[in-house]
Amino acid sequence: MNQEELKVTQGSQNVFDDLGFAPEDSQNLRIKADLMLNLRSFIQSKGWTQQKAAQFFGETQPRISDLMTGDIERFSIDKLVKMLSRAGLEVRVEVGLKAA
Repeated sequence: MNQEELKVTQGSQNVFDDLGFAPEDSQNLRIKADLMLNLRSFIQSKGWTQQKAAQFFGETQPRISDLMTGDIERFSIDKLVKMLSRAGLEVRVEVGLKAA
């Protein structure tokens, strides 16, 4: 493939929008993904095994595995916020009008 055949398109701030999800679904998925990434970073910063993280959060090891591998459909925003709170992390919500 030469460079003339390659077309690069600038993505938006939300990869789920870019993938064609409905606006309400893409917002929900983006929020869950952000929360999951923060939890994963927390666990990694502690150097914990999945078993240790499971004990800390009161979850099972397979559930932590789902978190670490980004199985986004297996978590609600509510559950993720509770886990972040247990980790001592503050969660803030910001709402504003979309740019046109």
